[in-house]
Amino acid sequence: MSQMPQLSACPSCEWPLESGDRFCGACGYDLSAVPVRPDDHPTIAMNGSVPPPATGAPGADWPVAAPDGAAPEAAHLPTDLPGTDSGGRDLPPGTPPPPQVPPAATAPDAAHGTPGVPAPGSHGIPGASPAPDHQAQPGHHASPGHPAVPAPGGPAVPSGPQTPDAPAGPPPSPGSPDAPASGVRFDRPPGPDEYAPAESDGYARPEPDEYALQAPDPRVSPAAPTPPEGTKVCVACRAGRVDHDGYCENCGHAQPRERDHMEQDAGPVAAVSDRGLRHHRNEDAFAVGCTALPDGRPAVLAIVCDGVSSATRPDDASMAASRAASESLLAALPRGAHPQQAMHDAIIAASNAVNALANEPATAREQAPHQNAPACTFVGAIVTAGLLVVGWVGDSRAYWVPVDRSTPPARLTEDDSWAAQMVAAGLMNEAEAYADERAHAITGWLGADAYELEPHTASFKPDRPGVVVVCTDGLWNYAEAADDMADVVPLDAAARPLHSAQVLVGHALDGGGHDNVTVAVLPFPAPPMGAGSA
Repeated sequence: MSQMPQLSACPSCEWPLESGDRFCGACGYDLSAVPVRPDDHPTIAMNGSVPPPATGAPGADWPVAAPDGAAPEAAHLPTDLPGTDSGGRDLPPGTPPPPQVPPAATAPDAAHGTPGVPAPGSHGIPGASPAPDHQAQPGHHASPGHPAVPAPGGPAVPSGPQTPDAPAGPPPSPGSPDAPASGVRFDRPPGPDEYAPAESDGYARPEPDEYALQAPDPRVSPAAPTPPEGTKVCVACRAGRVDHDGYCENCGHAQPRERDHMEQDAGPVAAVSDRGLRHHRNEDAFAVGCTALPDGRPAVLAIVCDGVSSATRPDDASMAASRAASESLLAALPRGAHPQQAMHDAIIAASNAVNALANEPATAREQAPHQNAPACTFVGAIVTAGLLVVGWVGDSRAYWVPVDRSTPPARLTEDDSWAAQMVAAGLMNEAEAYADERAHAITGWLGADAYELEPHTASFKPDRPGVVVVCTDGLWNYAEAADDMADVVPLDAAARPLHSAQVLVGHALDGGGHDNVTVAVLPFPAPPMGAGSA
């Protein structure tokens, strides 16, 4: 048996070794497969100079490296150097020498490196054998001139031509003294073809580039059942059913709320609402619709409500108010009610709907004594053939933007807020009032704990076409003055109300999206029934 090489670490996994170890304690690598390391005699120094031969070094002297582009001189014959097998043992007497390696073996490729310089562990180093970390692995082919390592339990695969002197008969069993040494890695599972028999060309099959997953991906698993028709499906995996708590039963992904972003195109009027970039839910709500007056003239309406965040259930309050006001207007206008009176009655209906939320048993159970009743603000607009009516409570606003931008725009509402009261009393100018931290403290709202409900209504008769922008403070915080709002509204807003509402919401999000954003766009005069956004 050949002398066991003294190693400080496993050549396969770099695990520290102790003297006398025959196998790696971490990966099980067979240390007998590591040949005795020969003396290192580099042919080219790092600085390009030729080093002198080592004093008393065994073996033939190395020739001087040839200049670039010149053919190297013949070094020696194969019979001049002693040979060893892949396990580091001396070859038995009478073993034929390995075949000569043609000069093309030093051509540049991924395995042999620089032209004219033999690759380490392959050609040109006396007594060297394949590196244990790469070429002694099962499933890798041996370098030309060295025998291939057989797969465990499989026949030995010769790398060169068979000779009459080659021993015949079955190969020795693994583990016997005559069996060639081999190293097996246990730090990773073998690939499907790693221990497959060698191909007919004398080379073992290479390792696969990828290995199968230990478990299938649940997002694409064919075993995932298809949810029944009509069931809400997860937006992430597209396979799981969404539970009542808003999470997917398959992948656990939280689902977006339905109110996070809403759009509605009702022909000549359109609205868009978005949660914004800072709030965890959307507390705004809107309602848009079209109807006809008793004489057949069209009437278009839009309602926008903003829930008061400091109150309980502000999202429910805004939704209840917008629905109640819309239903009231769609019922009153066809009966012949004056649009301004119909708007006043719609605000009363919205207030009653929000007040009713405070009396629900579910609300009473979840409320604490220090919490307020549900509350929201309100703004609405009605557009007919020659009349524009607006109504509001709180600080949501309505703006008039003419089609001809050479004429001035206007703000149609006055806020129920601390800043507006300071300006109206002459105590501050508008810039100073709205710069104060108390500016957005509202003094009017819809809710059971409102001081006193004071619906505001106003009617206008514009003498030119334009659009009415109805919005919450989530938009006008980024375009407060009427001129600023007109600069943001697209020029084709009267023909494309939905696109214009999308642009206005995008403007607020680009500005920071600190609040929920809701906006409705109504063209004036009201277009014929059935006309829609381009």
